[in-house]
Amino acid sequence: MLQSIWDDVRNEFSIGNMINKIIIVNVAIWMTISIVWVLLRIFNGMETPALYGTIVDMMAVSHDWKHMLFRPWTLLTHMFFHEAFFHLLWNMLYLFWFGRIFGDLLGDHRVLPLYITGGLAGFAAYFLAYNLTGLGAGPSIAYGASGAVFCIVTAIGIYVPDYPIRLFILGTIRLKYLVFFAIFAQILALGTMDNIGGTIDHIGGIIMGFLFVFYLKRGSDLTKPVGNALNWVTKSWQNLMKPSPDHQQRSGPRAAYRAGKSVKETATKTRPSFMRKAGGKARDRQQDDNSPRAGMSHQEQLDAILDKIKDKGYNSLSKEEKDFLFRASNQK
Repeated sequence: MLQSIWDDVRNEFSIGNMINKIIIVNVAIWMTISIVWVLLRIFNGMETPALYGTIVDMMAVSHDWKHMLFRPWTLLTHMFFHEAFFHLLWNMLYLFWFGRIFGDLLGDHRVLPLYITGGLAGFAAYFLAYNLTGLGAGPSIAYGASGAVFCIVTAIGIYVPDYPIRLFILGTIRLKYLVFFAIFAQILALGTMDNIGGTIDHIGGIIMGFLFVFYLKRGSDLTKPVGNALNWVTKSWQNLMKPSPDHQQRSGPRAAYRAGKSVKETATKTRPSFMRKAGGKARDRQQDDNSPRAGMSHQEQLDAILDKIKDKGYNSLSKEEKDFLFRASNQK
C-alpha cells in the first residue's frame, strides 16, 4: 500500500498540475510535524516539550524583526506549514476548488508564483499591522497557507465572476457570490480579536488578489519577478546536477573483446580528415591494409583487426576484415 501511495505521489509530481503539487507538499509537511509531535510527547512523559515550540518557531513568521532577521527562510516555509488538521483541511479544500479553475483559465505556470506572492503579501499585512498598531504588544507568530489561498480565491473570483460552480443541494452558483461571502467573512472577523493575526494575513492575500487581476488586465503580471526567481532556482539546480563535460560520453560506449566470441562496436565514429576529398566531401577509400594481410598467422591477423577497431572503430573495417572477424568469432 505504501509503495502504491508513493508511486502515485511521484507520478503526480511528474505530470500533475501545480495545485496538486502544492497540496501534496502541505500535507507532507503537516504529517511530518504531526509525527514529530507524537514522538516528542511519547519520549517526554506525554507532555509537549519546549523543543516542539522551537521547531514551530523555525517554520513560522513573526512580527518581531529579530525573528525574521535570523530566520529569513520562514518567509517561504510559513505558507506551507500547518499544525491543526482542520486548518490544513479547509485551506487545501479552498485551494483545490478555486485553484483548479485559476490554473485552467490563467495558466498552471502562474499558480505557484501567485501562491508565493499572496503568502508574502499576507505576511507583509500582518507584520505592518502588528508593528504600526497596538496589536504587537506581545510575542506572536503566524503560519498557514490562508493568505496565499485567499489571494488565488480572490483573483479567480474577480477574473471570471460569472463562472458557474455546481454545489451540493444549492445547485449552480456563480463564482462571484462564493468569493464575495468568503471575503465578507474575513472583514467581519476583523471585529474580533480571535486569530486577529491570521485574519490580517487573509486580508493581505485578498488585497494582492485584487491587485494581481487589476494589473494583469492592463498587461502587467505582478507574479513575474517571483516566476523569474523560481525559474532561476530550477535552472541552477539542473545545472548543478548536470554531469561535467569531462564525465560525459562523447560518442557513446564502445567495446572490443579479445577473449570472447564476439566483437561489437555500439557507436559510430566521425571520419578523420585524411579520408575527405580536397573539396570537403567525405568518401570511403579502400586502403591496401584494410584486408587481412598475407603471410600473417590467424592470431596475428585477428590482433591487427582488434587494434584497428580500438583505434578507428568497427566501421573502419573493410568487408573482408568484417568477414574474417565474423568467422573467427564463430570458431570454437
